[in-house]
Amino acid sequence: MNLQLIDISMLLLYLATMIFIGFWYRKKAKTDKESYLLGSKSLPWYKLGLSDASDMFDISGTMWMVALCFVYGLKSIWIPWLWPVFNQVFMMMFLSKWLRRSNANTGAEWLQTRFGLTGKGVTASHIVVIAFALLSCFGFLAYGFIGLGKFMEIFIPWDLVKAYVPFDVAPKYVPHVYGITFTLFAMFYSILGGLHSIVLGDMIKYAIMTVACMSIAVIAMSHLDGQTLNVPEGWHNPFFGWRLDLDWTGIAEDANKKIEEDGFSLFSLFFGMMLLKGVFASLAGPAPNYDMQKVLSTRSPKEASKMTGFVSIILLPIRYSMVIGLTVLALLYYDRLNLKGPGGMTDFEMILPAAINTFLPTGVLGLVLTGLLGAFMGTFSGTLNAAQAYIVNDIYLKYYNPNASTRKVISMNYIVGVAVVFIGIGLGLMANNVNDILQWIVGGLYGGYVASNCLKWYWWRFNANGFFWGMAVGIVAALLMPYFTTGLPLYWWPLLFVLSLTGSIIGTYATAATDMKVLKSFYKTVRPWGFWGPVHAAVVAEDPSFLANKRFKLDMFNVVLGIIAQLCLTILPMYFILNMQIPLWITIAVLAVLIAVLKRTWWNKLED
Repeated sequence: MNLQLIDISMLLLYLATMIFIGFWYRKKAKTDKESYLLGSKSLPWYKLGLSDASDMFDISGTMWMVALCFVYGLKSIWIPWLWPVFNQVFMMMFLSKWLRRSNANTGAEWLQTRFGLTGKGVTASHIVVIAFALLSCFGFLAYGFIGLGKFMEIFIPWDLVKAYVPFDVAPKYVPHVYGITFTLFAMFYSILGGLHSIVLGDMIKYAIMTVACMSIAVIAMSHLDGQTLNVPEGWHNPFFGWRLDLDWTGIAEDANKKIEEDGFSLFSLFFGMMLLKGVFASLAGPAPNYDMQKVLSTRSPKEASKMTGFVSIILLPIRYSMVIGLTVLALLYYDRLNLKGPGGMTDFEMILPAAINTFLPTGVLGLVLTGLLGAFMGTFSGTLNAAQAYIVNDIYLKYYNPNASTRKVISMNYIVGVAVVFIGIGLGLMANNVNDILQWIVGGLYGGYVASNCLKWYWWRFNANGFFWGMAVGIVAALLMPYFTTGLPLYWWPLLFVLSLTGSIIGTYATAATDMKVLKSFYKTVRPWGFWGPVHAAVVAEDPSFLANKRFKLDMFNVVLGIIAQLCLTILPMYFILNMQIPLWITIAVLAVLIAVLKRTWWNKLED
């Protein structure tokens, strides 16, 4: 362990600051329900955007990205399309403002603007979206829990701790002990101060992470100066053919096994499946988690679009400076890193903590450790806030105590927050590693989400009953699929999508269409494009001056440009740190052109 007094002091100061912030905003969070969960919808877009970006800068995801970058090189920029990361572009261009126009507090509450307030189908759709939201939140809490435990194990060896612990812990459970410890700490400040404290904590964390990432980049460049990376042919090329064709034989043999286990060898097939799933998932809009809560917390639809666009700009260059920096250090000094897991196989997810602990000097080490611990706390707190919103707002207040006082609502938020954390910990204890749970969330669970949530935006005849059956079939299939199939969960996605789509269509035509009054209100307020012909005719009959949204082609054009720009922002720091001058300047030129065009086709046309 290389932690010195100054490093430990930085960490303790950060933890103390988070406790102070929780107490500082405790009174403001108690003002009312909206203040606790949504910051009273008064926070400016750039603060919420920075907070959202900060929440996405998590330990588990960064560990996964460093492992991917080591094994797959610059081709790794495509693999986060599993989420898909480019859903932020779809939201930036049109979906964020559509979502914010509803003025709802949660995704479940938003459904009332689309399907109405009453009816069996409405109640069922309300319940199923809450179930999905909570499964998603629990999954991400477990995902963060695993990554945090594995990360902290490197810095705090169990041999130094076990003398102070009154029970024996098997080596494989040591990460879980650390995960539980820091999760409980993060729970305290998150529950106490609500969204106000979460946003301020995220801003502090982002500032720390920016300095930390820049420090890692400088250290990596100084070590790389005059040296050549020992990597397979094609590692430096972000483009690919039908097969991956990266051979680590004689360099890092276990990397070949990881490629085989990941199922990415037929990279074009994998990429095509990611793109297909990613487009539909992006068209479905944000999943009911912290990302959606940040959109609903903005001051206006225009600010919702700005906030979402801001996320990629401030997240990707900073995060990938750390990713490529640690990858370079790990490649240069691979033999010095102890990456062997309990079974003797190399655990590439341990590259991030091992490289940090081995190569960063005192002071910088404390800064990076503090920032990454803050990264966990930020992601954790945002996810916890979303789970609290669904349980308190959409279950407790809707079905049990609609007239609860503000004091009662805040107390319920405290109780629910503690319960959610312990469920997340329980799920984390049952998972094997970061990649397993990530693959299940993005490849399995989200496969059941896509069909229903696409149709709700773009097809007027789709109703609450169809939404319920589409979601229910998709979620049940996602939960059962691991027991009946093998291989990468992404490859289950077409079957999950077809099952969910079938449930959506059958459920829709099994009952009457949504009341035309509700549809007209939704169409006039949200103003989506798509298959809304009968509703548009009814609206125009009442208001001949109403104009349909004809921005489909422009929105799709902007989406394509935005995705290319997002890729440029991702690979830019990689080219810079690897000193690849020609690709670097080409990327800068392309990015400049894209920014100039999007200024005219998107920014200048933003509207509420």
